[in-house]
Amino acid sequence: MNPAFVIYKINLMKKIKTFIELTRLNKPTGYMLLFWPSLWGLTLAYNQNYNAEKYLIYILYFFLGSVLMRSAGCIVNDVVDKDFDQKVKRTKDRPIASEKISLLMAIIYILFLCTFAFLILIQFNFLTIALGLLSMPFAFSYPYMKRITYWPQLFLGITFNFGIIMGWASLSNGLSIEPVLLYFMAIFWTLGYDTIYGYQDIYDDEIIGVKSTSIKFKNNPKIFIGTCYLISITLLIILSLTMMNKQFYLFLLIFPLFHFLYQLVKLDIKNPDNCLKIFKSNNLYGLIIFLTITSFRI
Repeated sequence: MNPAFVIYKINLMKKIKTFIELTRLNKPTGYMLLFWPSLWGLTLAYNQNYNAEKYLIYILYFFLGSVLMRSAGCIVNDVVDKDFDQKVKRTKDRPIASEKISLLMAIIYILFLCTFAFLILIQFNFLTIALGLLSMPFAFSYPYMKRITYWPQLFLGITFNFGIIMGWASLSNGLSIEPVLLYFMAIFWTLGYDTIYGYQDIYDDEIIGVKSTSIKFKNNPKIFIGTCYLISITLLIILSLTMMNKQFYLFLLIFPLFHFLYQLVKLDIKNPDNCLKIFKSNNLYGLIIFLTITSFRI
């Protein structure tokens, strides 16, 4: 085999590995937590607009969009937090923090990913396109929030769950109270699970001056997280009461309620591995809510 080709292949594989690390494609929980709310909004609209073909196509579009935008968001976050990441044990080996990749190449990747995400966005109706463009400034300003407020997780919830509104609008071409209720439900869900995520780095974050709800409520974390989840499940109950066959839907809410209780009982904020495990379990919660919303058609 040609030695030059072997060297080229090795270098290519290194670049691919670095790109995967940079975009967190090897960590699907992140893009799934972005995708689930979009799927919820789509499914809620599909329950009233039975266009199965468009629904299935849009699921694919929103999934690809979630992967692309989450990947771009990770790179933006790493560019902004380069100096912070170098001081945190969990993040010091990230490609930008460890200088495996230049800032110029990182920016090129961001533009590349955003271009493909935009090509997907323009497949939808005008309202959905407008909502998608409206969410962009929030998405890319999120990394700065931890510098100015103890509530970056709330800002993330507002940004990360915008797919609910977009998913609904893509099929209904309008807005309604149902996706708004679901949106606020998801905001408090995100506020809870991202606070859990933040406890992985709380000691380093306090030293370098990063702010978060994890730090703000470190003395009573389960009370704060439990309150977030309680508000979230209450909004889900209100949503279910707007549907038909109310008793049946209320029974289904036992499953997300039990999952919230599981997280609170098992959470140990002093154990980073435990925090990561509990955080990842919210991927299952996303599936539970999807199945619950799917049942609203019955």
